[in-house]
Amino acid sequence: MSEPLKVLIVEDEALLAMELESLVEEAGHQVVGWATSSAEAKTMVETTDADIAFVDIHLTDGPTGVDVAEHIRDGNRSMVVFMTANPKRIPDHFAGAIGVIAKPYTLNGLVSALRYLQEGVRRPPPVSVLPAGFTLSPAYQTVWAPSAA
Repeated sequence: MSEPLKVLIVEDEALLAMELESLVEEAGHQVVGWATSSAEAKTMVETTDADIAFVDIHLTDGPTGVDVAEHIRDGNRSMVVFMTANPKRIPDHFAGAIGVIAKPYTLNGLVSALRYLQEGVRRPPPVSVLPAGFTLSPAYQTVWAPSAA
């Protein structure tokens, strides 16, 4: 297995963030921190070495998850995956994100997505089949799963 992912969680609901942290760690990856607002997230992005940021659309300071994704994209720091119950709020260009995992997600779906993301981050493009419940952005669709387009 390749090197575990370092994951930043950007989620305003503490129970969901703790559950996600537990699932990420059970899957063999490391959570480098979590933030509940766009300001916290932007600070954490600057001070952590995350490979992937799981970002909710709606945070404690409003629907600012897209701003967080754009901040991460502009700084070329980490890759973003939106995790939201509101995928329609994601702009067509996905703000540079890899894709979206719609809430509610399943344990198996999250584990499959983490495996897929690990392959894509460590040795792109992924060799696994695109997991159910994980939707790639148009930009990543053409590179990571061209046969699924």
